Amino acid sequence: MKIYGVTGWKNCGKTGLMERLVAEFCERGLSVSTLKHAHHSTDVDHPGTDSFRHRTAGASEVILASPNRVAIMQELRGAPEPSFEALLARLRPVDLVLVEGFKREAHPKIEAHRQEAGQPLIAPKDTSIRAVASDSPLELDRPVFDLDDTAAIADFIAQELEL
Repeated sequence: MKIYGVTGWKNCGKTGLMERLVAEFCERGLSVSTLKHAHHSTDVDHPGTDSFRHRTAGASEVILASPNRVAIMQELRGAPEPSFEALLARLRPVDLVLVEGFKREAHPKIEAHRQEAGQPLIAPKDTSIRAVASDSPLELDRPVFDLDDTAAIADFIAQELEL
């Protein structure tokens, strides 16, 4: 599978760019999956649901299946977080996996940048960042795209990955 990431600091437009890129690549006829890293504790299940009750009773893994989707929830219960490679290996084969976060991994990435967020660019110190998508003009040693120019960003990623 081809892998490409979107990285950047909080509130710099990563999720919006991811959402637009998924839609763009799907419109181009590609199958796309995503992998998202969260630094905070997160839960996709809610108190009172049967699956939540199974997990709180001690289940290591709960699979919730319906005619529309399947969700697999695993409790780490003190075990280390799975590696990037282990998480990718769990995905069914697709044309493209778009990754949000995982900024320390070596896969190719585009950095989302918003001037108003006041954060420094990551790109100058990270060669895995192949381009920057920004809401303001930047002078860099790699391509800079308008953060909202989804088609141009998708074209760049497609060229990089030979899609």
